[in-house]
Amino acid sequence: MSASVPVKLDQNGLRQALRIAGGSALGFSLCKLMNWPNGIFFTVYPMLILGLVPILNAHIIRQFFASAAFSGLFVLIVQGLFSHLPVAMTLLCFLAFAFLFYQMSCGANFLFGALSVVSLSIQLHFSSYVGNGTSIYPLIISNGLAVVVTVLAAVLMHFVFPDVAPRQGRVMPTKAKESIRHEVLLCATVATLSFVIFQVFDLQDSISAQAASILILFPLCWKAAGMAGWQRAIGTLIGCNLALVSQLFLYNHTDMLIFPALILWILTFIFSRYHILGGGIPGVGFGVITTFGILFGQSLGPGQDLVYSALYRFSSVSVAIIVSLCAVYIMHHILNRFSVTRHHTFD
Repeated sequence: MSASVPVKLDQNGLRQALRIAGGSALGFSLCKLMNWPNGIFFTVYPMLILGLVPILNAHIIRQFFASAAFSGLFVLIVQGLFSHLPVAMTLLCFLAFAFLFYQMSCGANFLFGALSVVSLSIQLHFSSYVGNGTSIYPLIISNGLAVVVTVLAAVLMHFVFPDVAPRQGRVMPTKAKESIRHEVLLCATVATLSFVIFQVFDLQDSISAQAASILILFPLCWKAAGMAGWQRAIGTLIGCNLALVSQLFLYNHTDMLIFPALILWILTFIFSRYHILGGGIPGVGFGVITTFGILFGQSLGPGQDLVYSALYRFSSVSVAIIVSLCAVYIMHHILNRFSVTRHHTFD
C-alpha cells in the first residue's frame, strides 16, 4: 500500500465497511436459518453490491435485478436445450460472456456485466452437474431469491448506516474501439475456456477456483489482470488461513447460528477496511472477504466444518489463477498482433 493512501477510514468509508459486513452476515444468517440451498449466493451477493459500488440508487438496483434475470434465463433455457450439445453450448456461452464483458468494458452498465458474469459462471457450474432425478429449478429459484434478499439487505444497510457526506461520482475513462474489442474477446475467451476446462475435468467441488478464474478478469486487460491474480491469490491465502482459525473458535458449535454469523461479521468488517482503502476495486481486501463469503456460505453448516474446504480452496484457486493468467497472456499477445484489436496499453 502506497504512502499516499490514508491509514484510517473516513466516516463514509467506515459506514461502507459496516454495510458490507452487516449485509453479508444478514444474508448468511437468513439463508442458514431458513435452510435455503446455495448459501454462496446469499453471502457473496451482498459483498458484491455493497463492496463494488459505495452508493445505492435505482440504476444500480435495476442492474442487479437485470443480472439475475439474464443469468437465470440463460441457464434455464440454454442449459436445458443445449447441454447435450457441447460445441453449441460452448459457442453460446462465449456469446453470452462477450455480451457481458462488452457491458463492463463500455462502463455504463459495468455492475450488470460484473454481477452477471459471476452469477452465470456459478450457475453454469452448478447446473452442469444436475442429474440423477434432480432439477435445475431449485438453483434458479435460490439465485432469484438471493437477489431479492440482497437488494432488501442493501437498502436496509444504507438506511441504518447512511453516508455522512455526498460522494463524488466515478468518471469512467473513454476507450478506443480497438481496446474494447480487445477486452471483450480476451475476457470472453478466457471465461469460456474456464467453463470448458471445469466440465472436461469434472471439477464439481471446485466452485471457488472457477469463480476466481472469472474474478481476475474484472480489470479486463493483461497488465491489470496480472496484479489482480496476485492480489486474489494473497487474499485467498489470508482468507483460508483465517477460516481455519475461525474453525478453532467454532469447534463443533457450527449448529449455533449466532457464532458463525458473528465471526463472519467481524472478519468481513475488518478486511472491508483494506478493500475500501484500496479504492473500492477488487484487490487483496476484496479477495479476503469473498473468500469468507464462499467458504461460510457454501461449506459451513450444522455438522460441517471449514478445514477441508479451506485447504482445498487455496490449492485449487492457485492452480486456477495460474492457468487463467497464462491464457490471458497468450490471448493478449495474439490480439495485439492485429490493429483492430490492439489494446491501448500495448507497448
